[in-house]
Amino acid sequence: MKALNRSNLPELATRPERIIQFGEGNFLRAFVDWIIQRMNQELNFDASVAVVQPIAQGLGDMINGQDGLYHLILEGMENGEAKRSVELIDCITRCLNPYSEYEAYQTLVESPDVRFIVSNTTEAGIQWADGETLDMTPQPSFPGKMTALLHQRFTKFEGAADKGLIIICCELIEDNADRLYELVLQHASNWGLSAEFVAWLENSCAFCATLVDRIVPGFPRDKISAIQEEIGFEDNLVVVGELYHNWVIKAPAWVEAEFPAHKAGLNVTFVDEAKQQEIREQKVRILNGSHTGSVAAAYLSGFDTVREAMEDEDVGGFINAMVAAEIVPNIPGDQGYLQKFSKKILERYHNPFIRHEWMSIALNAMSKWETRVLPSLLDAQKNTGELPKRIVFSLAALMAFYRGQRGEENYTCKDNTDIIELYAQVWGDYDGSEAGLRQLVTTVLAYEVNWKRDLNEVPGLTDAVTASLSSILNDGMLETLKQLSA
Repeated sequence: MKALNRSNLPELATRPERIIQFGEGNFLRAFVDWIIQRMNQELNFDASVAVVQPIAQGLGDMINGQDGLYHLILEGMENGEAKRSVELIDCITRCLNPYSEYEAYQTLVESPDVRFIVSNTTEAGIQWADGETLDMTPQPSFPGKMTALLHQRFTKFEGAADKGLIIICCELIEDNADRLYELVLQHASNWGLSAEFVAWLENSCAFCATLVDRIVPGFPRDKISAIQEEIGFEDNLVVVGELYHNWVIKAPAWVEAEFPAHKAGLNVTFVDEAKQQEIREQKVRILNGSHTGSVAAAYLSGFDTVREAMEDEDVGGFINAMVAAEIVPNIPGDQGYLQKFSKKILERYHNPFIRHEWMSIALNAMSKWETRVLPSLLDAQKNTGELPKRIVFSLAALMAFYRGQRGEENYTCKDNTDIIELYAQVWGDYDGSEAGLRQLVTTVLAYEVNWKRDLNEVPGLTDAVTASLSSILNDGMLETLKQLSA
């Protein structure tokens, strides 16, 4: 079988590296880079992507071994019909590791061709880091790297307005680019950078917050041999995603003119701040909230994938009922539209092609529950005076999940060290009594590092979660869930 590289595909076009991409993972390659590919094909956008590893360990060597090439498989339902496509993505030129290739990274930063930066450094990427300095090679944090990169470019081009950059963030945090901009300004202040540089950031650069939506299960490990036979290349970077895609970008009109993705027939929308906040709230609460709100219950009921769970009468019924009765009614807006929107999202979970595993959704589930599900619980109580029983059950199921046991099987939860240590402590101290269980629940609900508040102060929540968790332990997850599936 032939190796996948540009020597074996000499007819591929060469385009200038106009985009620096921080992040080499599956999502960016299945979403942003696919969009760039389409813009090159449909609009002659004429842009290649130079990828930068945000951390020292990553996929850089593998990407460079294939000259940036890989195949993207999109699968899903369209107008009630199952569809599948396989496409070679050739817009990535290389991947740089700034920790070991700093001079090459500097050269890229100073390229006059570069106009855009795209990032997905995960929720943990856009964070403040103490002790960083301008002379580090490079700075450990993404905001530190960005500040140094932009200052280097400002210095190289003597503050030329047309050498500013359009920064488009895809991290799954609220106002991702706005938060990045705040941290860049904080670094600039700490490092004593000039007022002229700060003015250049404001006037010549654009920090564009975005909302992204495409389910990307990633590398199809269980099918890779058959896929490689199909495509005729030894491609070890194949990525699988769903057909559906949506990208909402908060940016001024001049950015839309420079990045006209919608003209390529893509579902990319430019909006103002108010509209973006509205769309974000809907997407996070319904799509992300239904995933995180059901992951523990579905997995501990014996289902490994989203589709399997959705097609089960009880678990699927629970998820649909939680969304329809407890999540959607507590989102401001047109309820008719929101119910239709939620049904369209839930239909995507039945995609027969995608094996979306609950354990991948369960990564960092505690912090995800706080941002994606807790607002629906609090708003439901505020709006109705009652706790939403399915969301309460979801929280109890989450606590059961972090015990790390499914029947006779043990599994490893993946989360921050403090969360793992918290659950090791509370489950280790649990003595099997009702009083012991209430103490476990009380301790978890009091963990303000995660919840940003003591949830024991929410009226009735400690009692309700304890009762649900007691039923889960005594009667089983699935039996307890059955009572909430309609």
